[in-house]
Amino acid sequence: MPGGRLTYADRGQIAAWLADGLGYAEIGRRLGRPTSTVSREVARNGGFGAYVADDAQRTAGGRARRRKPDRPDGSGVDGWPDERVRGFAESFATVLAGTGLPRMTSRVFVCLLTADADGLTAAELVRRLRVSPASVSKSIGYLETVELVARRSDPGERRERYLIGDDVWGTAWRADTGAHGEVAAAAQQGLDILGSDTAAGLRLGRMSRFFGQLSEQMHGSGLAEGAIHDALTLVAALVHAGRPVGIAGLADALAWSEARVRAAVEANRGQPAIADPLVLQDIGAQEYAVVARSDRLSAEQREAIEKAGASGSPQSR
Repeated sequence: MPGGRLTYADRGQIAAWLADGLGYAEIGRRLGRPTSTVSREVARNGGFGAYVADDAQRTAGGRARRRKPDRPDGSGVDGWPDERVRGFAESFATVLAGTGLPRMTSRVFVCLLTADADGLTAAELVRRLRVSPASVSKSIGYLETVELVARRSDPGERRERYLIGDDVWGTAWRADTGAHGEVAAAAQQGLDILGSDTAAGLRLGRMSRFFGQLSEQMHGSGLAEGAIHDALTLVAALVHAGRPVGIAGLADALAWSEARVRAAVEANRGQPAIADPLVLQDIGAQEYAVVARSDRLSAEQREAIEKAGASGSPQSR
């Protein structure tokens, strides 16, 4: 945050990089600060060979208290409860940015995460983060899009407050789960087009299986226990038959209604991981069979198994 105060985390980095022999210009580049900011910070706190982050932080805190007293509400001059919270927020934002969240968005999110139950206004975010209103607005827009931040109006006032809802982690969890399922389905479609005998098909098959299982583990199948039981019973019936069977034949054999058979078919189609490593195959004319998933074995493995089956084992002769 160019122009803003150095945080405790910043001072720790400066001390570490000085120990590594880095110059002021390189340290400033890594921090995103002017070289002069780094050189003044080091000069006023012992110099190049004697800079200690803890001592520098205490000195900076004393200067801030002399410049301006804390506000009656207990917050500092920039809205942070104290320097430790500010330092935590900056370091945590760095962690989130490492996961792919934009740096400024990470800072805004953590700022709201460390706020009280009433959240913060845009002006308060600008003051805490020492950034432009446009930067805050852009980050808030992104966070609202992914449903991580909510807004509400202050009663009797025109301004709005931003806060993190109680179910924010559940929302994020469900969003990831849905995305994993979509990735699995798209990869399976690519496998069907390219074929499991190609290198690309094998990669897509592994990808579909991985994200499908991840989605299942995170969110469950989304089916009631009875529906899962019916889906597996249908698979067992087709394995036992060893040939394609139609809806009517399955209904008669299982003593089910045709509607129940169709529901079991749709359950297997919608959640193929239920029957893994088998998969329901639509033969046509409302007939179905069960086969091994094409992405479970490579072409070489299938060929070797077929040869082993044709020749038989020595013990069976």
